[in-house]
Amino acid sequence: LSAGVCCCCAALRPRYKRLVDNIFPEDPKDGLVKADMEKLTFYAVSAPEKLDRIGAYLAERLTRDVARHRYGYVLIAMEALDQLLMACHSQSIKPFVESFLHMVAKLLESGEPKLQVLGTNSFVKFANIEEDTPSYHRRYDFFVSRFSAMCHSRDPDPEIQNEIRIAGIRGIQGVVRKAVNDELRATIWEPQHMDKIVPSLLFNMQKIEDIDSRIGPPSSPTVGVKEENPSVLAENCFRELLGRATYGNMNNAVRPVFAHLDHHKLWDPNEFAVSCFKIIMYSIQAQYSHHVIQEILGHLDVRKRDSPRVRAGIIQVLLEAVAIAAKGSIGPTVLEVFNTLLKHLRISVDFELGDRRSSCESTTLSISSKESDERIVQNAIIQTIGFFGSNLPDYQRSEIMMFIMSKVPVLGTTSQSLDPSNLGDLGTRRIQIMLLRSLLMVTSGYKATTISNALPAPFLDPLLSPSLMEDSELRQLVLEILHNLIDRHDNRAKLRGIRIIPDVSDLKIKRDKISRQDVSFMKKHGQQLYRHIYLGCKEEDNVQKNFELLFTSLALTTIELANEEVVIDLIRLAIALQDIAIINEDNLPMFNRCGVMALVAAYLNFLSQMIAVPAFCQHVSKVIETRSVEAAYFLPETIFKDKSNLPKSLEKDETDLFFLTNKIAESLGGSGYNVERLSVPYVPQVTDEDRLSRRKSIVDTVSLQVDILSGCSIEDKVDNTEEITFEALKKAIDNNGLEEQEKEKRRLVIEKFQKAPFEEIAAQCETKANLLHDRLAQILELTIRPPPSPSGAMTMTAGHPHYHSVPVYEMKFPDLCVY
Repeated sequence: LSAGVCCCCAALRPRYKRLVDNIFPEDPKDGLVKADMEKLTFYAVSAPEKLDRIGAYLAERLTRDVARHRYGYVLIAMEALDQLLMACHSQSIKPFVESFLHMVAKLLESGEPKLQVLGTNSFVKFANIEEDTPSYHRRYDFFVSRFSAMCHSRDPDPEIQNEIRIAGIRGIQGVVRKAVNDELRATIWEPQHMDKIVPSLLFNMQKIEDIDSRIGPPSSPTVGVKEENPSVLAENCFRELLGRATYGNMNNAVRPVFAHLDHHKLWDPNEFAVSCFKIIMYSIQAQYSHHVIQEILGHLDVRKRDSPRVRAGIIQVLLEAVAIAAKGSIGPTVLEVFNTLLKHLRISVDFELGDRRSSCESTTLSISSKESDERIVQNAIIQTIGFFGSNLPDYQRSEIMMFIMSKVPVLGTTSQSLDPSNLGDLGTRRIQIMLLRSLLMVTSGYKATTISNALPAPFLDPLLSPSLMEDSELRQLVLEILHNLIDRHDNRAKLRGIRIIPDVSDLKIKRDKISRQDVSFMKKHGQQLYRHIYLGCKEEDNVQKNFELLFTSLALTTIELANEEVVIDLIRLAIALQDIAIINEDNLPMFNRCGVMALVAAYLNFLSQMIAVPAFCQHVSKVIETRSVEAAYFLPETIFKDKSNLPKSLEKDETDLFFLTNKIAESLGGSGYNVERLSVPYVPQVTDEDRLSRRKSIVDTVSLQVDILSGCSIEDKVDNTEEITFEALKKAIDNNGLEEQEKEKRRLVIEKFQKAPFEEIAAQCETKANLLHDRLAQILELTIRPPPSPSGAMTMTAGHPHYHSVPVYEMKFPDLCVY
């Protein structure tokens, strides 16, 4: 009877339960009953409204079997669920999915590794199913947390630990794919999820042994490799995650990387950090690169008080990031990158000098170690600035050159962004050198179509200012920067080293015809270049490298910018340099004097062969031959290799050893050159920059020349005789009018002195001096034989009976009043 009752009860059970029960065999080892599974699948497809009930009943049975450790039936239930998911795609599948996810969660919560792997595999299959309609209430918070925890498995059995970690990574990959494909995909990018997903992947990526194998774009490893290696699988999942990131959620995916690197102290050494950000930069969409760079800059600001090696590690990561970003779009972060790096350069110098000041309180070894570490930071910053700048397009590179130059601190000024007032001379010099080194790297490889584009006036003036400073390294850097900008045909390597070149044609110099723009540039700014070369030769601390760079500057100017007029100016400059060594008004050491003589010889030998005037070449060759026999210390091959055989004095009358202006003029005149200007000695322009150079002699020269020119500049009044009237006297007495006139007069004098060629100024002064001489002679004649005193004239005091009052001569020679 009981059996009959049981049969009746079984017959009265819902059909879906009977179909579900039939798929389970008596012995779980026999596996799923396929024929009954086909019936259940057909029933589910035919009556999709029953799916939720089927799922709930399967979940009930699976929960009971898990609790009873009947794992064979658990495997059968999950296999049936997977087949039903793959077969059913109707709208009614949503409730069924909830039951399915509930069962997967039960498996993941169990402590049995096999069940965790089974649940993960089922979830991955579910993640690959494209649902017809989105789910507006489903969340994956539990799965994110559980899969992330599985990624950190510490099971004592290495094989089981590896298996669970792989399952966790695959589960995260499934969550990402499912959430991204869902219309509510933004939820997966929330910080609470990314803070679990990203560190879990990075934790497994740390196990990769061959870091250098992933510096490029993602590869496509085989399925077997991905299954066996958690680190490779984690890396591919990380790449996929970043590849799916969009503008709004990029930062949420990148910030956890910094937290992981900080927590595990992976900035020093930073091989893994560099590897991570290379993966990031190659995986994200190119237009989002500036997001990553901004995040690195922000983290650098956060860690600005950390140890030097940590900061250097972050900066090196930034270097790798911008190296990749510079090939694509870097957006508005260009100036932000440079501004932040320059700020940290200043911070590093502050730390270095602070450690040096406190050296008395600690051991010398520790302080030198700190200084060395700060130098690592500074070099990393310079490398990043230079590499980033050198990869920018030309229009942006010009702006960056101006930007960096504006940051170079100059003693005596307060307008610089990097205020040197708190650094002292040593700190200011350190920043000057480092910024110029950065600028040198930025200008490397820069090819401007015209020199005026490479050296605009707002950039040229501040660039040349450091060349007046009493620091040989600063002057060397300025010259090297000039070489980068002037050398548009890569001739500098051929001119390396100062020497007498036997045959310039062997160098195969590349050059083009001088353009009209370059000619105009030399007319406006040529005197500035000559002046800084001239003053650079007069520095007492010059070493061989300074002379080599000065020679290269002259040679490149000849190649790139020299027409006939510039050639004459360069010869005048060379003769003036020779006079520096011969006359020695600056009391230079004998080595410097001989070095200048060797520089002139090397350059005139180069110039004579470049312009190919036979008579000029003959004169230069003759002087060089004479020197090689009688005064080898005047040649670069001798003076820079053997400094012991210096002469005790230089005789001014040994004309055979010197390059003579008259012979050069004679040789060039026969070849059509206008040599009249050769007779005018070269004298450098003097500008306000000299005030910053701490050279008292130059400052005095500025004052003296301004005073002289202020008397010579009012040429409009010298030759015009103005009748003295009451109105003129009234105007002259008007103090306000005089004051305004004096201000305008001074402004015109200074402007004329700064912009007019020296020859023009000298010629005007000579004219005024001759006129003054003639007028004084006339006055002297009148003094010896004074004319009758006109009525109303006043005589001088009794002590000077033969002198009449000024008004007499002022009326006769009104133009003398200006003197």
